Amino acid sequence: MSELDDAPRSYSGAFIAALAVALLAALGSLVWAWTLSGKIAAQQTELQEAKQRNVELSADLRETNAKLRVTADELGKSLGLTQKQMDERARQIVAREEAENRRLENAQKETAQQVSAVATDVSTVKTDVGGVKTDLGKTQTDLAGAISKLTSMQGDLSSHSSLIARNHDELEVLKHKGDRTYYEFTLDKGNRKPVGTVSLELKKTDAKKSKFTLIVYADDKKYEKKDRNLNEPLQFYSGKDPALYEIVVNSINSKNQVAGYLSTPKGAPAPPVGQ
Repeated sequence: MSELDDAPRSYSGAFIAALAVALLAALGSLVWAWTLSGKIAAQQTELQEAKQRNVELSADLRETNAKLRVTADELGKSLGLTQKQMDERARQIVAREEAENRRLENAQKETAQQVSAVATDVSTVKTDVGGVKTDLGKTQTDLAGAISKLTSMQGDLSSHSSLIARNHDELEVLKHKGDRTYYEFTLDKGNRKPVGTVSLELKKTDAKKSKFTLIVYADDKKYEKKDRNLNEPLQFYSGKDPALYEIVVNSINSKNQVAGYLSTPKGAPAPPVGQ
């Protein structure tokens, strides 16, 4: 009896255990199903969000493409305008270069013409110089001839004679000779007049005999040249280093006036400016 009574109890325990295991398995399945359902829902949400982001990205992409097209159009227009400006700039540079080339060509032509003109002028100057040389040679010959015609007279200082001029033209010949300085004068009777670095005073004239008397004032000295003849060299020494001065009276213009010149060495002192 005891063994039969224990057998049903053993079966009931096994059944309960199996049932517990089944319940646990069912509960695990429910938990797993619930968890899986949550994950699927989450994934579906993420998928929906991804789709929404894709829609937004697509919209952004379309907007960006539209902006890029606008920018591309504007850039194209800008590049087109810049190209026009570059073309215009290039045209201006070419035009400027052509103008500069023309200017240089004209300048070269003008320079060539000027060089040609200068060459012609130089040739003319050479010809003129040749003519001047010829004229100078002729002038020197004429001067030598004129000098040879001048009268050489001994002055009132017996140790010296010199060429004299008997009129203004001959005096010009003496001036061109260049070895002395000449001062022309006109003296009125009774008036002391500075001539060169000395002073002269006419005292008396005798037109009929072509004679005159005058006083020479030089270096605080007084020389009387009495009853002298026309064209006679009246000589005296003057200066710190005494040099020979000459007076020649060429004409007696009236009873009270004579005219002539004073001759001094080239190195003799010059009269004050304005005299």
